[in-house]
Amino acid sequence: MWDDAFPSFLIGLREGLEAGLIVSLLVATLVRAGARARLPQVWTGVLAALALALSFGAVLTFTAASLSTAAQEAFGGTLSVVAVAFVTAMVFWMRRSARSLSGEIKEKVTGALAMGAGTLMATSFLAVGREGLETALFLWTTARAAGESAGPLTGAGLGLVLAAGLCWGLYRRVLKIDLTRFFTATGAVLVIIAAGVLGYGLRDLQEGGVLPGGTAYAFDLTGSVDGGSWYASLAQGVFNLTPVMTWLQVAGYAGYLGIVMTLFVRGARRPARPGEPAAAPVRKEKRPGPSSVRRRPAWVIPVAVVAVPAVLAGAVVALSRPEPGGAQTVAVSPTECGKGFTAPRPGRRTFQMRNTGNQTSEVYLIDPGTGAVYGEIEGLAPGTTRDLVATVTAGSYAWRCVPASGRAATSKAVRVSGAAGAGARAVVPVSAKDLAGPLAAYKAYVERGLAGLVVQTRRLSDDITAGHLGRARADWLTAHRTYASLGAAYGTFQDFDQKINGRPDGLPGGVRDKDFTGFHRVEYGLWHGQPARELAGPARRLAADAAGLRKAFPSQDFDPGDLPLRTHEILENTLQFELTGDADQGSGTELATADADLAGTRELLTVLRPLLTSRSPRLLPTVDAGIARLQRLLDAAHHGGIWTPLDRLDATARARIDGATGQLLEDLAPVPDLLEIRRSA
Repeated sequence: MWDDAFPSFLIGLREGLEAGLIVSLLVATLVRAGARARLPQVWTGVLAALALALSFGAVLTFTAASLSTAAQEAFGGTLSVVAVAFVTAMVFWMRRSARSLSGEIKEKVTGALAMGAGTLMATSFLAVGREGLETALFLWTTARAAGESAGPLTGAGLGLVLAAGLCWGLYRRVLKIDLTRFFTATGAVLVIIAAGVLGYGLRDLQEGGVLPGGTAYAFDLTGSVDGGSWYASLAQGVFNLTPVMTWLQVAGYAGYLGIVMTLFVRGARRPARPGEPAAAPVRKEKRPGPSSVRRRPAWVIPVAVVAVPAVLAGAVVALSRPEPGGAQTVAVSPTECGKGFTAPRPGRRTFQMRNTGNQTSEVYLIDPGTGAVYGEIEGLAPGTTRDLVATVTAGSYAWRCVPASGRAATSKAVRVSGAAGAGARAVVPVSAKDLAGPLAAYKAYVERGLAGLVVQTRRLSDDITAGHLGRARADWLTAHRTYASLGAAYGTFQDFDQKINGRPDGLPGGVRDKDFTGFHRVEYGLWHGQPARELAGPARRLAADAAGLRKAFPSQDFDPGDLPLRTHEILENTLQFELTGDADQGSGTELATADADLAGTRELLTVLRPLLTSRSPRLLPTVDAGIARLQRLLDAAHHGGIWTPLDRLDATARARIDGATGQLLEDLAPVPDLLEIRRSA
C-alpha cells in the first residue's frame, strides 16, 4: 500500500505544512498584538476552508460516479491535467515565497485588525482554502489512479498529521526548519510525481476517446517485467509508470519532466535577494469598550461556513445524479409500449419500466433511426417494475417492447435537445442472421479440426497397442492440443466432451473410476508408469469417441449465441484449470494446452471480427495487443518442442502469465454484450 500512499503523503505533508504555517503565523501575530479574542475568527476561516475542500472532493467523486464509463475517463483525465497545473504552480510559488511568507502574513493581519472581523476571517479562509482545494483535487486524481487501494487516503492522513505536528513545533519554537530547502527538495519530488499524473491523465483521455493514439504503444514490457512485483508496484504507485505506455503518455511524461524540472532547478540555484523588506510592526489592538449592541450567538457563523459549502455541494451532486425513479414510469406491453415516456433532460437517467401486459417481455431503449440499443431489460414479468439506467444525450430515442410471443412494438420517438455529450455508446443489435456467416465459418474450422483429431487419436492408440509409449506421449500432446483448440464448440459436443476430455474430479473412484475416460485417463497412465496393456483399452475408446464426435457434429445443434460467449469463456477455463494445474494428470503440459486455448480464441475472434469492428472499433486493437502479449509469455516457456511444466516456472514468470491472461479476459469482457442476440420481433 505504501507505493500508492507515498505521493499522497508528500502532498498532504507539503500542503498541510503550507496551510499550517500560514495559520501558525496568523495565530502568533494576533497573540503578539494582544488580540486573542480575535482567534475564533481565524479558526472560523480555517473551518470554512476545510468545509469547502471536503465539499469539492464530494462533488468530484459523486459527479464522476454519475457519468458513463467513457465520460468518467474523460472527466478524470481532464482533472488530472488540471491537478498537474495546480501542483506545478504551487511548487514554483512556494519555492519563491518561502523566505518572505512571514512578513506577508503579518502585513495582512495588521490590515485585517484595522478593517474588522470579516476581513480577518477572509484572510485565513483564502490562505488555507487554496491549499485545501489543491489537496482535494490532487488526492482525487491519485486515489482514482490507485483504484480500490486505501493507500492515497492513508498517505494523505499521515502527511497531514505530520504537518500539524511540525507546525505546532514551529509555533512553540521547539523545531527549526530551513523552509527554503524543505520546499525545494519536496518540490523536485513533486515535479516527478506530477509527470506521472500527467501521463495517467493523458491515458484516461485516450480511453475516453478525447485524444487519439490509444493503441499506439511506445513499449510493452509485460513479457519482461512482472506487473505484480514490488518494484513494478512502486514505480506505478509513486510515478505512474506502467509496463505498457502509449507514445502520447511517454511524450507527455518526458516533455513535462524535462521542461519543468529544468526550470525548477535553475530557479532553485538562484541566490536569495539581499535585504528582504522587514515586516511592518504589529500594532496592539485596543480592546473595545462595553456596547449595547446585541451580539449574535458565537456558533452561528461557524455553522454557516460549514453548512453553505455542504448544501451547495449537495445541490451539485443531486443535479448530476439520475432522476428519481418516479420521474418517469414507462409502460411495457405490445399495446402500451413507451406510454408515459417524455423527453428527459440530458444526463444519466433512471426509467421505471413497468410491464402492463400479460406476457414476460424484453424492452430496449433504442435509436429509432438505426435500431442501436442504449439500454435493455430482459425477462420483465407481467405486473413487475424494474429500473433501467441510461446516459441520455442530444438525439432521438424510442422504446422497443418484445413480448415472449406475438409481435414486437416500438413507441413514438422523442427528441432530446441540448449539446451533444459523452453518453453511453449505442450497440447495434445482432440477430441470429448476422451470426450465420461467422457460425458457418467456425463450424467448418471445427470439422477440419475433428478430422485431424480422428487421425491423431488413432495414431495414439496404435502406438500404445504396439508398446511405443515414448512415441505415444508425443502423439497424446498433439491430439490434446488439437482438441483444446476447438474450445468454442465444447457446449455443442454434448456428452462427447465428458467422454473425451473429462477429469476425475467428483468421480467416486477418482483416477481409477471406470467412468474416468478420454485424454486425461490416457495422460495419467502414460505419465504414471502404467503398462501398455492397461492403456490400450482407454486409448481405443478415446479414438472411438473422437470418431463418433466427428460423425455426430454436423447434426448437432450449435447455438450461434455461444460464439460471442466462448470468446471469454475459453480463457476463463484456462485460468481456472490449466494455469492452476488442476487439469494436469502428470504430463506437465498445462502451458501447451493454454497455448492451444489461445489459438482457439484467436480463431473465434477471426470469424467475429467484422461484427466487432463495426460495433467497437477500438476493442479489437486492444484485444490483439493482449493476445500478442500472452503469446510471447507462453512462447518463452517453449524450448525445442519441450514445454516447461507449470510447477517449474519461477514465481515471476507464472505471475506474468496469470496477469496477462487476466488482463486479456478483462479486455474480452465486452464481446458477449456487444454481440448478444437481441429479439426484434
